[in-house]
Amino acid sequence: MTEKQNSKTYDLEDRTFEFAKAVRILVRKLKLDIANSEDAKQVVRSSGSVGANYIEANNALSKKDFVMRIKICRKEAKESRYWLQLLETFGSADLGAERVALAGEAQELMNIFGAIIQKSK
Repeated sequence: MTEKQNSKTYDLEDRTFEFAKAVRILVRKLKLDIANSEDAKQVVRSSGSVGANYIEANNALSKKDFVMRIKICRKEAKESRYWLQLLETFGSADLGAERVALAGEAQELMNIFGAIIQKSK
């Protein structure tokens, strides 16, 4: 049995990694005018921050530190959703569907982190 199969921790680490990777794949396909370039930079940063902070949460020094990091994960997922909604796909149905799916994944991650926060109280 692999570590991934052994621990739900690694499932969410993988999921947040795949989210950040998928955001980068989408951004590379977009027409990057001035607005899209700036929004793309923001979504690349925030999507990567979701997973980076989750890894930090798993190495937290205390419960308080863990909860704070998870709150940051939720905040970064929410921010990612915002930037994804601002990205312009210039009428491409495929890119639009990809963007909507990623915004949905950001929402799901927000919900997961919110549930973790509630369970940690």
